[in-house]
Amino acid sequence: MEKKKALLVVSFGTSYEETRKRTIEAIEEDLRRTFPERKFYRAWTSERIRRKLRETQGLFYDNVREAMDRMLQDGITDVLIQPTHMMPGIEYEETRETILSYRSRFDKMRLGAPLLAEEKDLQVLAQVVEEIFQEIKASEMLALMGHGSPHAMFPVYEGLEECFQKDGFGHFCVGTVEYEPGFGAVLQRVRERKPDKVYLTPLLVVAGDHALHDMAGEDSDSWKCQLENEGLETVCIVRGMGEYPSVRQIYVNHALEAKQL
Repeated sequence: MEKKKALLVVSFGTSYEETRKRTIEAIEEDLRRTFPERKFYRAWTSERIRRKLRETQGLFYDNVREAMDRMLQDGITDVLIQPTHMMPGIEYEETRETILSYRSRFDKMRLGAPLLAEEKDLQVLAQVVEEIFQEIKASEMLALMGHGSPHAMFPVYEGLEECFQKDGFGHFCVGTVEYEPGFGAVLQRVRERKPDKVYLTPLLVVAGDHALHDMAGEDSDSWKCQLENEGLETVCIVRGMGEYPSVRQIYVNHALEAKQL
């Protein structure tokens, strides 16, 4: 009997419709085009966002367990799972554990890596970012805002900044909104370089709350306002990483290289 194949794309989720279309759904579409023989499914890991959309907009998104059950009900026997998470942090690990609990119920299961799963991925993303923002002059600076994680398997943000420096992009720096290196590290770099202008952009798949408020917001503690208080011209590029085709291609490559579970 022919195996019924599926593609499951797992994302954190977002309540912002426009950025969802430009990021999560754009990644999904690239993956769907790459695996046209597979029936498409999606799952979101944020219960808070799923509940908010359900209550305010009547939109229903499966969590990972619900998506796995749905595939079983549909007779799927061969499933490829690709997460859109940035790194193997809490959300990814919980996703992996849930998927593994279904291992005996499918004939074949493969799992793709998140964007930054290994140290070699840092160089790949660094070169992509360098290409995207190549017009930023050496006399200016680009500060990327990541989320941060206490569970990273290796120093992702510090490692990415090291890649920039090795490639001759020392005017690119990285900070996080939740953990270390925080905004203080970014501010120190800015004060050392004294740039003509600072560009801010999210090192996040989706340009949601953190990008709109913590980075580009008008409150005094936003990155934008704190840099402006330093007397710096500050420009916010509020685009999630998922909006860039070259970043989405990394996810596609990881899906193509997915490992058997």
